[in-house]
Amino acid sequence: MNQTPRALALSLLRRFEGDNLYSNLILDTALRRNPLSDADRALLTALVYGVIERRLTLNYLIDALSDRPAAQLDTDVLILLRMGIYQLRYMDRIPPHAALNETVALAPRQARGFVNAVLRQYTRVGKDIALPDPALQGIRYLSVAHSVPEELCSRFVDVFGMTRASAILAHANTTPALTLRVNTTKATPDTLRDKLLAAGARVEMALHTKKALRLVGGGNPTALPGFAEGEFFVQDEASVLCTEAIDARPGMTVLDVCACPGSKSFGMAIDMQNCGTLRAFDLHKNKLSLIESGAARLGLTILTTAARDGRDYDPSLERSADRVLCDVPCSGYGVLAKKPEIRYKSPALAAPLPDIQLAIAENAARYVKIGGTLLYSTCTLLPEENEQNVARFLTRHPSFSLCPFSAGDMAAQDGMLTLTPDRDGTDGFFMAKLVRND
Repeated sequence: MNQTPRALALSLLRRFEGDNLYSNLILDTALRRNPLSDADRALLTALVYGVIERRLTLNYLIDALSDRPAAQLDTDVLILLRMGIYQLRYMDRIPPHAALNETVALAPRQARGFVNAVLRQYTRVGKDIALPDPALQGIRYLSVAHSVPEELCSRFVDVFGMTRASAILAHANTTPALTLRVNTTKATPDTLRDKLLAAGARVEMALHTKKALRLVGGGNPTALPGFAEGEFFVQDEASVLCTEAIDARPGMTVLDVCACPGSKSFGMAIDMQNCGTLRAFDLHKNKLSLIESGAARLGLTILTTAARDGRDYDPSLERSADRVLCDVPCSGYGVLAKKPEIRYKSPALAAPLPDIQLAIAENAARYVKIGGTLLYSTCTLLPEENEQNVARFLTRHPSFSLCPFSAGDMAAQDGMLTLTPDRDGTDGFFMAKLVRND
């Protein structure tokens, strides 16, 4: 309690290094437990996310500056060097002397001289340290420049080519805009925007949909006027477009088979004007309370929840639904900027996912009425989890076919749409709309 933001950052990064925890969870807990000013909250958040995001780049710089490579350093010393260099290299508003002195002060007494020497060396020559030559070491360059492991860089190059992969990976170290989905059962986008502007918030219309606003420059959405009254919730614009694509309408029966944390369920219930039936399922029973409390705040009474594995068949749901959303668990390589730790997980660990995703989609398909819609979606950019899985599904289920659709200002004539952060300004996201014909 009452630690400085840099001391807290050291503590949280130490925990992340040792336990490989989710950065957003440990950070949220620290922010709740420690009374910090807005400026200190911002500094803590920037240090934790920034050091995790830039870990490979920072290690490369440390190797160039130190006579001891990063891999051989004590954990606290290594984290402090990362923190110090991160502030010096990426945080223009922090005076170099403050970044250096306050970081050195956190070092163990016997290591302060070493930390001080490395950081001062960075102030002298750090900007001149050359990255790997992209012409000679393309994958190595991508890895160091964007702080993404070479294995994942190579996979992105396989899919997109070197130039496009570099553009996509560059967004892994940006701060994504917060998008607020307007609850149109309680407010309109114009009235909510006017209310937020009057309160001093910087907001603008979303890029691709009229149902959402962008909170410029970040901030705490729970502190904004209208949050407590349920006039909006946080939902990335790609996710908003996904709920538009499924086209849930008043009076329908809609299933969300992998619902947590619930934003897509909320969006569909709003599009249904809180009229009809919407059932939200998720494997993890302990997470369903998040959906229930969110629905209560938003005033969405048609939404009910239940714990269920998306692969387990429920005969009571056979051909019962007009719309089924199948937002399957995935590798998450479309949301690297929001979940920086994902980049350090090997793509090989995602190898079992396509079969799991297909099993969920095949089971969900049994719940779709004749003439009804199944929407398959992921927040990854790997074709084996996206287009290739859709092709496998269609081969095994010829009664379904891809259906052209529009969502916001986007159109998918072939029934599939991929969004990328470099081109569309959203999370990386894939969706395919399938209709049951028989």
